[in-house]
Amino acid sequence: MNAHSHTYALPADLPLDSGQALAGVEIAYTTCGELAQDRSNAILICHALTMDQHVASENPVTGKPGWWSHAVGPGKPIDTTRYHVICANVIGSCMGSTGPQSAAPDGEPYGMRFPVITIRDMVRALVALLDGLGIERLHAVVGGSMGGMQALSLAADWPDRAARVLAIATTARHSAQNIAFHEVGRQAIMADPNWREGDYYGANAAPDAGLAVARMAAHITYLSEEGLTEKFGRRLQDRPDGQPGVKGFGFDADFQVESYLRYQGSGFTRRFDANSYLYITRAMDYFDIAEEHGGTLADAYAGSTARFCLVSFDTDWLYPTAESRHLVHALNAAGAPVSFVELSAPFGHDSFLLEVPALDRVVKGFLDG
Repeated sequence: MNAHSHTYALPADLPLDSGQALAGVEIAYTTCGELAQDRSNAILICHALTMDQHVASENPVTGKPGWWSHAVGPGKPIDTTRYHVICANVIGSCMGSTGPQSAAPDGEPYGMRFPVITIRDMVRALVALLDGLGIERLHAVVGGSMGGMQALSLAADWPDRAARVLAIATTARHSAQNIAFHEVGRQAIMADPNWREGDYYGANAAPDAGLAVARMAAHITYLSEEGLTEKFGRRLQDRPDGQPGVKGFGFDADFQVESYLRYQGSGFTRRFDANSYLYITRAMDYFDIAEEHGGTLADAYAGSTARFCLVSFDTDWLYPTAESRHLVHALNAAGAPVSFVELSAPFGHDSFLLEVPALDRVVKGFLDG
């Protein structure tokens, strides 16, 4: 499958929910599949917190396949012989779209001078991209986790821009528990002496230790107890000579799960920016669709013209099924057509990223129906 990388420069300043405006915004995005002559077959896929625009193509930083390559491509649930797929890196991130690493008007990296953004600001930039591409109405907008938040935000604030909305393992607002986990991660980053108040670009060292801890803490929330127990249990690390592990009576990674988390943390620092992590997690924490629409979630979708499909997983304790049911009730109250399914998978929140055949069937059925 051929995927193409692009950059789009917004023709005007981007207004933000904070009251500020962001000048010179660039959006990095990929496309795959041919766009129909009437531009009616476009699907916008919105990515999660630590993902990027490389949904179905090799990531140029890691060399790994796209984060949803098992679901997007010829003959796959999101069939690129039928649909034109667009996936853009959100503003505030670090894979080509304007973010803290980008040059400010004075030519120096923004760092912590970058304005605080919201999920709605991210979507505002995506809508500007769609305008630039001449796509007035999407066949569908699709996203999981933070990507699902973007899909829901687009449906609420730009109700005529998508015919279908597929939101997976997500929520209409961030809970106190989720805000708390994010704050632990942010504090780990800001406590790293190499953070330098966000002014570490060009320095000899970045706040990699703090970012690694933030990733470790977050990664635990993406998994399920069942999955962790099955994969690691309380098994000890094998010794370098291949002999069974023994307790070291110190603070090295004795347990396999410790080693796994350290690996996840260190690998993350090679592909993600610490300041971007601060900004994107703050955007997620501010997310509350009801609050943005007078306090009543149903009111946010009163003018919607889209069909909705919501998917949750029975082992996802980060965005549990109750969150999706709450949203379904609000959509029903708004008179919006909505289908909902809770799927069984042992992988926790990360189930939406992994190969779950039942999810593939739901995605294909909803998009093709």
